Amino acid sequence: MERSYNRRKFIRDTTLAGVALGISRSGNAALQFSSRSKKLNEVETGKRIGIIGLDTSHSVAFTEALNDPLADKAFAGFKVVAAYPKGSNDIQSSVERIKDYTEKVKSLGVEIVSSIAELLTKVDVVLLETNDGRLHLEQALQVLKAGKRMFIDKPLAASLADVIKIFDAARNYHVDIFSSSSLRFIPGAKEIKEGKIGNVLGADTYSPATIEKTHPDLFWYGIHGVELLYTVMGTGCEKVSRIYSEKTDIVIGTWKDGRIGTYRGMRWGKPDFGGTVFGEKANSALGQWEGYKPLLIEIIRFFQTGAAPVSEHETLDIYAFMEAADESKRNGGSEVSIDKTLQRAGLGPK
Repeated sequence: MERSYNRRKFIRDTTLAGVALGISRSGNAALQFSSRSKKLNEVETGKRIGIIGLDTSHSVAFTEALNDPLADKAFAGFKVVAAYPKGSNDIQSSVERIKDYTEKVKSLGVEIVSSIAELLTKVDVVLLETNDGRLHLEQALQVLKAGKRMFIDKPLAASLADVIKIFDAARNYHVDIFSSSSLRFIPGAKEIKEGKIGNVLGADTYSPATIEKTHPDLFWYGIHGVELLYTVMGTGCEKVSRIYSEKTDIVIGTWKDGRIGTYRGMRWGKPDFGGTVFGEKANSALGQWEGYKPLLIEIIRFFQTGAAPVSEHETLDIYAFMEAADESKRNGGSEVSIDKTLQRAGLGPK
């Protein structure tokens, strides 16, 4: 969750930094840094994580959790050992973070390297965290050619066409990848998917929807609420229409079985995440977002097994939904076909 309205408070309140790191401000930091560095040098082969991009709070949060001497057993001994800091070239909110975040991960025992090529010689798996989705295809290709399993943080790319190219390249190089918002693991979603309220008949989800001019509108932040919508509704959206105002988006998806799912993107009021799901047996409100730990556990499980918790098919549908919403906005709110959106981006008929 990078781009909220009160960024400092948001990062303070929701990052995994709540895990006790034991770094003293009174002079013990150097000693603890040395101890942590020694342990990182002894990380078991296969469990060495590299990070690309130190322009997002996710990089710091993940490193704090994984490199904590008292790290959760669910992280299975995986540690961040090296990072390549370069992120966005021209998104100022990202560029200005790199120096500070680089120092923070260095204090956690992480080696800072000068290139992705150098990084790939030191690690077994990769977290591609660069905030700027426009760089993801170029960066991901280097990792895929090296045969390294990879999690790509959202947005997976800055266009549906690049999303398709990344998945095509992963297949070509026989490398496992996945991408997901942490909102997929919000409390209540798992139980609903497992049938707690019976078959899902519809859902309304919401999240902040800050717009970044270099990306399609919903790719930058609205992805959180859209991914939550797909988490409970599943794939199969057929057409999308969007009502846009300066402060609010309403995106309406019609699924092929006649179900309706809506996403509300907010650019005023209290920035929040959640939704209501309508089922055969009951209606249910989704819980509050509780941080990155559930996502990080899934990432580690993926690094161990290669089994992605989110399918390529669902991820493609999510990005097609968001790109179709942009097309609907350009066309005054008219309905846009998901299949045709995928075809225009370079994917054959589904």
